[in-house]
Parts: sequence; C-alpha cells; structure tokens
Amino acid sequence: MVLKAAVLKGRGFPRGVKLKADSFLVKSFDEYLRDAEQAHGHLCAGQVLGVRLAMLGLQKLGIDDPHGKDRKRLVTFVEIDRCATDAVGVVTGCRLGKRALKFRDWGKVAATFVDVTNGKAIRIAAKESSKALARQLHPEVVSKNEQQMLAYREMSDDDLFATQWVKVDLPPEEFPGYKGERITCAECGEGINFRREVRHDGKVLCRACAGDSYYKPAD
Repeated sequence: MVLKAAVLKGRGFPRGVKLKADSFLVKSFDEYLRDAEQAHGHLCAGQVLGVRLAMLGLQKLGIDDPHGKDRKRLVTFVEIDRCATDAVGVVTGCRLGKRALKFRDWGKVAATFVDVTNGKAIRIAAKESSKALARQLHPEVVSKNEQQMLAYREMSDDDLFATQWVKVDLPPEEFPGYKGERITCAECGEGINFRREVRHDGKVLCRACAGDSYYKPAD
C-alpha cells in the first residue's frame, strides 16, 4: 500500500522521467492515474501502463483536450479486455456507448488512436521487454505488480512502447453519431443497427441467425 500511495503521489522516483505528454495535455499523469483508479476500482500496473499508453497516443496526434474541445476528434481501438483498457477509456474519454471505443479481441496490450478529422492514426503496443526491465530497475520489490507500477512510471516511452503510424479504414457506420437504417432480421425479428446484417440465401439475417453466434439456447 505504501508503494501504491507513492505512485499516486508521484514521489520517490529518482530515476523517473519527465513525460512529454504531461505538459501537453490538460491533465497530468498523476491526475489521470487517480481518475483511472477510481473508475477501475483499484490501482495496478495495468492502470499505470494504460494511462501512459493513452497519453502518448494523444500527444502523438496533437489532441490535448479529449474530454473538452477535442472530444469528437478521436476513435480508439483497444485489443484486450484487461486493466489497461479501462485506463485508456478514462484518459481518452472514448466509450463503447459513444461508439468511440472499438474492441478487437486480439489479446494484446495495444491500442490504435484515430483522429477522425484528418485520418491520422497511430498504434501503440506495450513491449514485452518492459517486464524484464522492471525487474532490473526494482529488484528490491517482491510484488511483481508493485514492481511494475514503480518501473512503468519511470521508464521512457521508448522502453515501454512500440509505436507505428497506421491507416485505419473507417466506413461511415463506424463513426460516432452515425444514424443509419434499422433492419429487422427475417428469422428472429430482432432489430439490427449499423449495417451488421448478413444476407444469406436471399434473406436478411442477424449474425446470430446466420450462424455467427456467441450463445446458444439453454436446454
């Protein structure tokens, strides 16, 4: 608990680095980390990693106020349903319900940030080597989680992340605020939004009725 408090207060890091995004964004790393802890329910290494990942993405795109004047500029793709993703949502303001947060289940601690005003996009992925570096930086810390919480705050962006400028094709139905035709499935009668229907054997079906279902009726 002492180490967690130190991470939140930003104290005790002689090898710490000054984050470029800290002076660029409207909130500091420590402020975003407090917000992330509150939203996620606890503080962990994944929260530290996710906050830094998102802050770097915003800085690279030149988005400094994602909850204010820039709130409609960003769409974010996340690739894992773990702690870091909650932190990414907190920093960027992107939410599933706003259709600004897109989930791709690839099992990777990575996210792609897309500026919808100009099409620029950058993918940022956590480096596997950061875990070994955390052990080197803080061998005195027994808990792996607390060891990584300290180290992930100190490491440079280059030590923590791999970055790549990418192109993301976003059709109109993927944009926040898209209002399209609502289709009714010919099999189950449920409504389908955002062009997610499937045409099969001359019928317009939802994905479940077309055979692409994650559930099945209980016996």
